[in-house]
Amino acid sequence: MKSTPSTPDYLRRILNARVYDVASETPLEIARSTSSRIGNGVFLKREDTQPVFSFKLRGAYNKMAHLTPAQLKRGVICASAGNHAQGVAYSAARLGCRAKIVMPTTTPQVKIDAVAKFGGENVEIVLHGQSYSDAYLQAQKLEQKEKLTFVHPFDDPDVIAGQGTIGMEILRQFHEPSHGPIHAIFVAIGGGGLAAGVAAYVKQVRPNVKIIGVQTTDSHAMAASLKAGKRVQLHDVGLFADGTAVKLVGEETYRVCKQYLDEVVIVDTDAICAAIKDIYQDTRAIMEPSGAMALAGAKHYAAQHKLKNKNLVVVSCGANMNFDRLRFVAERAEVGEHKEALFAVTVPEERGSFRRFCSIIGPRNVTEFNYRIADAKAAHVFVGLQIQDQTDTKRIAANFKKHGFPATDLTENELAKTHIRYLVGGHSPLAQDELIYRFEFPERPGALMRFLESMHPNWNISLFHYRNHGADSGRILVGIQVPPKEMTAFKKFLLTLGYPYWDESNNPAYRMFLG
Repeated sequence: MKSTPSTPDYLRRILNARVYDVASETPLEIARSTSSRIGNGVFLKREDTQPVFSFKLRGAYNKMAHLTPAQLKRGVICASAGNHAQGVAYSAARLGCRAKIVMPTTTPQVKIDAVAKFGGENVEIVLHGQSYSDAYLQAQKLEQKEKLTFVHPFDDPDVIAGQGTIGMEILRQFHEPSHGPIHAIFVAIGGGGLAAGVAAYVKQVRPNVKIIGVQTTDSHAMAASLKAGKRVQLHDVGLFADGTAVKLVGEETYRVCKQYLDEVVIVDTDAICAAIKDIYQDTRAIMEPSGAMALAGAKHYAAQHKLKNKNLVVVSCGANMNFDRLRFVAERAEVGEHKEALFAVTVPEERGSFRRFCSIIGPRNVTEFNYRIADAKAAHVFVGLQIQDQTDTKRIAANFKKHGFPATDLTENELAKTHIRYLVGGHSPLAQDELIYRFEFPERPGALMRFLESMHPNWNISLFHYRNHGADSGRILVGIQVPPKEMTAFKKFLLTLGYPYWDESNNPAYRMFLG
């Protein structure tokens, strides 16, 4: 497409980008273990090896390096709670300009410290608001008040061009005579800067190479926008992959992605956790969730299209992982890589049935086993079993049923994975008028107490489960005894609470083990 004043010539911009003043040409490495397991060549573009441990340095520096001396003298400003902030701070120190970085008050201290370290005396950190949106609005006010230049995290042609140098490097580094052609390049999408930059270069040089964007089930603004044919703003976004948690993609990134992207695939939290483990096993490096999203997408795409012996390039875009989140990742990786299946099995309360049930499991590795008598006739067993692949799950369930043990597959049941496995055995004849609700809230100081304080004083909590598992969102399961005449007040409470919630009162996992 011929460029006009309103359509930047990205090929020229990328070829002339100034990223190598600060950024390195990162390696393109084959992931041998993952390649062998999925039957395709998987190559990791190691952006986690940049000085700020993510690709964001490229776009931030390229934007700032193209500012006029007068603009640099006045200084720059950005809003961010993560990788972009570190890229701007690093660039400010290198260019000797003032940078004001607005971050939410909820930003982990490790990221605040990193911004201060990279920027030194050139950077002023302003903590404002509870979210990125709050910080962004404050940054816009300060931009006007102090005549600073805003460095956008994604929706800027110079930022997009900086990220596009990754695509240029991939095509230069990949050795086709040895491996054959690249089938597809996978990139994580938040606001779309990385995907737009890579796609704009690759599609103009090698139009036969597919560019596949990857988003999460709870932060899929680009996928929704491309489907609707216009930018769509999400009401809420998930917090696990915080680096790509964007409610509204950029105008320019949407335009470029609409023109060049071949497809966007959607992955869930468990698949991302499995991908983090995959990359660790191949490189001994620990990606942040957004940094492993592209691999999760590549695995999903390869399975969906039954690909074999194809070359898949994955942009491992960041490694700014909070250490506390690792326990959650480890816990969910087994399910995400389809190595664990969860079942609720009904066992007759008769002599020898428990032994017979165990013999059916046989030598298979048991990952979890919870038992509680249900009544005089039957008991329910919550069991986790190690499996080889997804087809194993159906075979196991069918085998249980064949031998007289009805089984419910709970492998994809979020309530079972998050709460029930820790609460099995909680039937109570005292839990009259009990409603079961699952809530999520941002994991920040005081949030749990605010939830408890908002409860109606006459409603008895008959069940409560909360576990801090290292994610950015807190999850609780609550049993609330609400008299029928107070249901109107209860529904009003749900609306005014302001947290996402799910009614789990009819969930089969709850009915079997707690109801």
